[in-house]
Amino acid sequence: MWRLLQLADSAFPTGGFAHSGGLEAARTTKVEPFIVEAITATSHASLPIIGAAWHAEDTAELDAFTAATLWSHVAARASRTQGRAWIDVTARAFGHPALVELRRRVIAEEQPGHLAPMFGAVARALGITRDDAYVMFLHLTVRGLLSAAVRLGSIGPTEAQAIHARLTPVLDQALALARTVTISDVAQTSPIAELVQAGHDRLYSRLFQS
Repeated sequence: MWRLLQLADSAFPTGGFAHSGGLEAARTTKVEPFIVEAITATSHASLPIIGAAWHAEDTAELDAFTAATLWSHVAARASRTQGRAWIDVTARAFGHPALVELRRRVIAEEQPGHLAPMFGAVARALGITRDDAYVMFLHLTVRGLLSAAVRLGSIGPTEAQAIHARLTPVLDQALALARTVTISDVAQTSPIAELVQAGHDRLYSRLFQS
């Protein structure tokens, strides 16, 4: 439990708050529907890979699979940046041999280090259950989007917490789905959002990396 809380803490320096998950490119004031769509997309795209990585001895093949599913250069870059930061910080903070070796492989460019497989591998190594890994990833996804919306001025901090509370049933549904899907079920359920995110680099001014 303590490690779970530590990893989910905003003080854990993985750089997640530098990304808006496409929200900045969308420039939408309808934050809640955007996040609902993002949760659905996460449950179909990232959570099956996290679950597979949690069961895997070696994440190299899953890492390559993740790279193949991310056609948008912005989404792929964000996934690699956050995944590399995730394995770097966890390996150095906890010193687990499996994480240290995985960090070495990522640094040596033996595999790309995408976020979902790195997340699953870290959970497995640190003794975090698969379900808890799903919960933590969903929480971090929602927290990151709400934080981005607040900094973009789309909503206020209190409204963000109210939205977070209302999203509980959606998160429960995503968790239930995650328990049933496999790597063969990976799909992109929000192609329009992905297309919009792909245009992030062409914004005149940007607060976030993605």
